[in-house]
Amino acid sequence: MSIEDSGGTVTPGYGEPSRCDVAVIGGGPAGSTVSALLAEKGWHVEVLEKDHHPRFHIGESLLPHSMPMLERLGVLDAVEGIGIRKYGAVLLSPEDGRTRTVYFANAVGESRPYAYQVKRAEFDEILFRNAAAKGARVHEGVRVKRVDFRPGRPSLVHAEDRAGRASIREARFVIDATGRDTFLSTQLGGKKPNREHKSAAVFSHFACVARQAGLDEGNISVAWFEHGWFWMIPFKDGTMSVGAVCWPYYLQARKTGLDAFLWDTIRLCPPIAERMREARSLMPAQTAGNYSYRRMTMSGAGHLFVGDAFAFVDPVFSSGVHLALNSGTLGAEVVDAYLRDSPAYPALLRDFERTVRLGVKTFSWFIYRFTQPAFRDLFLIEGSRFGIEQAVLALLAGNAFGQAPGRVPVLIFKLCYYLTALFKIRGNWSAYRRRRHRSDWRAVGT
Repeated sequence: MSIEDSGGTVTPGYGEPSRCDVAVIGGGPAGSTVSALLAEKGWHVEVLEKDHHPRFHIGESLLPHSMPMLERLGVLDAVEGIGIRKYGAVLLSPEDGRTRTVYFANAVGESRPYAYQVKRAEFDEILFRNAAAKGARVHEGVRVKRVDFRPGRPSLVHAEDRAGRASIREARFVIDATGRDTFLSTQLGGKKPNREHKSAAVFSHFACVARQAGLDEGNISVAWFEHGWFWMIPFKDGTMSVGAVCWPYYLQARKTGLDAFLWDTIRLCPPIAERMREARSLMPAQTAGNYSYRRMTMSGAGHLFVGDAFAFVDPVFSSGVHLALNSGTLGAEVVDAYLRDSPAYPALLRDFERTVRLGVKTFSWFIYRFTQPAFRDLFLIEGSRFGIEQAVLALLAGNAFGQAPGRVPVLIFKLCYYLTALFKIRGNWSAYRRRRHRSDWRAVGT
């Protein structure tokens, strides 16, 4: 259904709609960020979140280049209070026993050599309450049912709370920040599954998992295994998030309950299993299916998509929250210009779309190849020439939106990857075929 074809009348019995400048659908990191910044500019912002904070979410590892945005929002000290510092990543290759730790401090031009690991329930609530403190009117337990886009007039946002009470808001601008729910994509179409990278995750939180020592205690651990890769994300309270992102054929073959399946999968990766010898689960195992999708468009007349509502690829380089914060920050400038009827609006919108798409594209190149043996071989090599390692680390620290130094070293890294893949073509072709194996990822459900 196109925007032009959608309705535009107030349903009898709903009452008169309330009016606002901006209606933000979704109160996650992207929605909270754009709401806080627009409210700071003096706009009447209404945030409609279907759940109540705090609520569980994965995507618990932040990136160094997110820190200035958190500082701009005024929440960095609060995030420090709930997070554990992450100075880098531990890379594990069970196949040949190699282990390597990479540090953000070695990235080109990196002035902030760490980020944080956070429980998303706490982190998201900090951002949400901050939006309210900045002046946004936040509503929890309110689910948007549909949006009537009316060309030349404010849109009508139809919502319902958990008691079944209906409401309408007349908004000059609508922002979809619904994350992987992709609300407006469901209504309008335009969401395209990424067939290059089908995957799903099985995960839980655990106590009594062995941690790294010293400054490495907060580092994320990433391990390859035959059917995908693992994450281990330590939290400040001593617990840890552990999950496996796997290809559909493996998940489709599940014959047991999710908890048993997760433990069976952990046993396939000896370095992970060794650190979890004394571990106990703190919650039932959960799944998240088919991470990878992208919208065809990022905006339309009087509306914008931010964060995962536009695109999501894979959590391997912790890009999800970073892209949400970036698109929320940049999106606030776009919407502000629209509301002021500024002549700069078209240029700001073009720059917003170009920048966000570039970030997704930059991360995607690395994500699509992360499980390939050629990529693993390059990443586990100690030291590098021509500044390759420093430039790649700068990108993976979040400097992926067009200003990253070291373009030539990154191109050399990509060339090395293709040459390595060609030199070991049999193993890399086999890994590629496993990743692209056509199976129904929905089979992982409980």
